[in-house]
Amino acid sequence: MQDATRDDIRRLLKTFGVKADEAILAHLAQASGGGPLRLRVTLDDLTDYGGSPPAQKLHFTVEGEVRR
Repeated sequence: MQDATRDDIRRLLKTFGVKADEAILAHLAQASGGGPLRLRVTLDDLTDYGGSPPAQKLHFTVEGEVRR
């Protein structure tokens, strides 16, 4: 794998992480409730492959809780 590819992946994930952290904190400040916040993070490939998509679509999900 090329270094540029790895750099692009890391930049995308870092940007997502920072923005997700900000969004979750803002949501927690507005949402009522005492229990944990249950979250699901999903990664899907949105690329238009035309007539030759990959045999398996990229789909990855992580679920977890954020304590309040």
